[in-house]
Amino acid sequence: MSGLALEAVVTRPRRPAGRRTRGLWLLPPLAVVAVFFGYPLALVAGQSLTTDAGFGLGVWAEVLGSAEFRDAAWQTVLLALGATTGCVLLGTFLALIIAFVPVPGARTLSRLVDTVLAFPSFLIALAFTFLYGSAGVFGAGGFLYSPWGVLLAEVTFYTPFVMRPALAAFGQVPGVHLDVAASLGARPGRVLWRVVLPAALPSLASGACLTLLLALNEFGIVLFLGAKGVTTLPMLVYGKGIVTFDFPAASVVALVDVAISLLLYGSYRVLAGRGRGAAVDAA
Repeated sequence: MSGLALEAVVTRPRRPAGRRTRGLWLLPPLAVVAVFFGYPLALVAGQSLTTDAGFGLGVWAEVLGSAEFRDAAWQTVLLALGATTGCVLLGTFLALIIAFVPVPGARTLSRLVDTVLAFPSFLIALAFTFLYGSAGVFGAGGFLYSPWGVLLAEVTFYTPFVMRPALAAFGQVPGVHLDVAASLGARPGRVLWRVVLPAALPSLASGACLTLLLALNEFGIVLFLGAKGVTTLPMLVYGKGIVTFDFPAASVVALVDVAISLLLYGSYRVLAGRGRGAAVDAA
């Protein structure tokens, strides 16, 4: 019996030493995430449950049932969806021109798109103030300080976030597919609708999800423009936390915004993974 046990110990496969140490290397980043993200989020969650009588869901019920929160959530969703729609249409159109139309300077324009991605959002708002402000070049102050001005600024700023994945996806479309479709008598519009756009759809969807995520959390453009009657969820957090010092209510709004952002980020990761898989299959 002891011999069989000894033989089993000897023949038992050993786990590679690399797997043991690999788990240890995960501890430092997990600790950093727990300290710099998990702990503050836990504090915010605890603050949202703080009431005059102790702990409870009274603040949640008060905030979620208020007309102020509903209006801010509605404006946030409308602006984000409008900006995403505009960015997808404009970004796809510009990417198609750069990728398939022999326009002089297309490569320079593509590099310029990468540069715009590094700009802060308030810079666009500042430029719009010089163009459309009350003392700007065009003097359309009423337009700038309305929801339409915020929407135009967000579309201008976030369009490159759709153009970049669209350009990458259009560059992965095999030229032989386009040649075969053209040889079969398909017109350019049909080739675009049946060949090019379906191949780029996962990348366009991931770019749209990323734009929607960023637009939902946009703060600099709305704050810098100071549009009248435009209150988004980030602005509501700022107003309750910084202006009125109502930290429990600000924490509730912030947690709702975080939950929406995490949901959209998960959708973006799924669509981005499908986009990479489609690019690999096409290659």
